Formats: sequence, structure tokens, C-alpha cells
Amino acid sequence: MDEPALMDMKAASRVPGELESCHTAVVDGYVVEGHVPASDIDRLLKERPSVAGLAAPGMPIGSPGMEQGDRRDPYAVLTFDREGRTTVFARH
Repeated sequence: MDEPALMDMKAASRVPGELESCHTAVVDGYVVEGHVPASDIDRLLKERPSVAGLAAPGMPIGSPGMEQGDRRDPYAVLTFDREGRTTVFARH
């Protein structure tokens, strides 16, 4: 998908600006923003919380697709709702 379409998708999905990352997907009605681990997406789909989606803000080293040897920077995966409120869903 080209960049203008991706930005439109982020806006339509109401991804809060501070949570934006380089990748956006919609999975079974939930928005997944950034380098979110598959295990977190599996948990989201199993638990089905009342949120708009998950986000891993930025591009944390050690997150899926951002591996650099043994280096792993701590990061949080956040839920967000349509009003932009966030909560911590998982810590890695």
C-alpha cells in the first residue's frame, strides 16, 4: 500500500499520533500498529477486549522485525480506544 493510503488508514482507524509506527494492519476488526508480537495479537483475538487496537510505538530494538543480535530494548504494547486512551497490554 502506498504512503498516502497508509496515512488515510491510520486516520480512519483513529490511531493516536503518538502511537503511530511504520506498519498498520486491521486484524478481525482490530487495528494493529507497529511491531506488535504475534503472541499479543493472538491474546487480543482470544480475549477480545473493548478497544480499537494494539500499538507498539516507534520501532523498538528486539521487537518482531527489529532484531539486532542479542540486543533487546524494553518496550510496551499498548491498547488504544477511539478516544485515544491507552493502557499497557504487555511488556517485552
